[in-house]
Amino acid sequence: MSQNILPINDKKTINAWCSYDISNSAYNLSIATVLYPIYYSGVTKEVFGSELVSFLGLNLKNTVVYEYAIALGYLLIIFLTLLLSGMADLGGYRKRFMQLFTFTGAFACMALYTFTGSNILLGIGLPALAVIGFAGSLVYYNSFLPLIASPDRHDKISAKGFSFGYAGSMLLLIFNLYTIKNFASFGFSSELQAVRFAFVEVGLWWLLISQFAFYYLKERRVKITMGTHLLTHGFNELKTVFKFIKAHSTLYRFLIAFFFFSMGVQTIIIIASLFGSSELGMESDKLILTILIIQVVAILGAWLFGTVSSKYGNKVSLLWMLALWILVCVGGFLIQNETQFYLMGAVVGLVMGGIQSQARSTWSKLMPKTMTNSASYFSFYDNTEKFAIVLGMLSFGMIEHITGSMRNSSLMLSAFFLVSLLIIIFTKFSTSE
Repeated sequence: MSQNILPINDKKTINAWCSYDISNSAYNLSIATVLYPIYYSGVTKEVFGSELVSFLGLNLKNTVVYEYAIALGYLLIIFLTLLLSGMADLGGYRKRFMQLFTFTGAFACMALYTFTGSNILLGIGLPALAVIGFAGSLVYYNSFLPLIASPDRHDKISAKGFSFGYAGSMLLLIFNLYTIKNFASFGFSSELQAVRFAFVEVGLWWLLISQFAFYYLKERRVKITMGTHLLTHGFNELKTVFKFIKAHSTLYRFLIAFFFFSMGVQTIIIIASLFGSSELGMESDKLILTILIIQVVAILGAWLFGTVSSKYGNKVSLLWMLALWILVCVGGFLIQNETQFYLMGAVVGLVMGGIQSQARSTWSKLMPKTMTNSASYFSFYDNTEKFAIVLGMLSFGMIEHITGSMRNSSLMLSAFFLVSLLIIIFTKFSTSE
């Protein structure tokens, strides 16, 4: 196994690690959450004349096709990271794989410039590839947390990373929105051209800002011979990790709870702007305002629940947030106007910032104190989330397809949070030995 050579609790290293959240969160916010769903919905309606698009000989609702494509991207990355994580631990390739997925996602993001509405395969294929790059890089990014900080600092550092990401990505989004609104001043012929340029700009941002983290995050490399034994080693390593998880009830139960609430959290984040557009008929400006509200409040949420966790423990912090998530889902079913949508967005931001930060730090603290295979442990963690996203998006899309309404899908998500809440209630939190 590769040995850690990073200094523990070193300020420069921690800040460099946190800075990666600035680079990849820009894609997640500006492209995946705000600009691309709105752009995709608009240009496909214009080209096909309605919300129905022609795909593989079928006429399907444009949002349903998009939801299925994102689910496929997350499904593919599950298999890729399961295959590679053991190799990352064995040879010290965490950073190399992190770089590989970063480059893949960033270039797919820039290539979105080529989608104009009629080339629907590119319109859903490139976002799926960008998701692979985004989600794949996070496995190895997260796996550095226990290598750079002692367990007593995981909550605050995890919260700091998410706060960096929320703040940095929000600033870039505001710049992009200003550029789009004043497109003529920047030499663009239309708002659509400015939006397409933003895809390129965010991809470049992702590539450039990530170099700071890549410079400071280091590993001792171990020479390994390429061959089929690497594949078997990876899976054997994962089997060993899984046996350990099953033998420690706190780890096992938390992973199951994490799976259920991730089905809800990540699905809500992905479809937030599509929900406002489809169910409330909100214009893009108002949808973007909601997303900005979510980002600002998410910074507060990450700090607030990090403080709650430090004072009362991770269990109490998670239970408070899960109860609020249930209220969000019920609110999505009942919501009737834009004011209510803004208020719900503020609550989503509060619990989004908290639960993402707390989930990562909780898992990091529950991992065994002496281990060199952090990539394999975080592969389980991240792939649990990705599999949850696949099922969450498929469930959401299927119910929307059958009932014709996202409201029913929103209500369905509340059941996932309820199951997770019940599991956490009956789980005694303690660190693994």
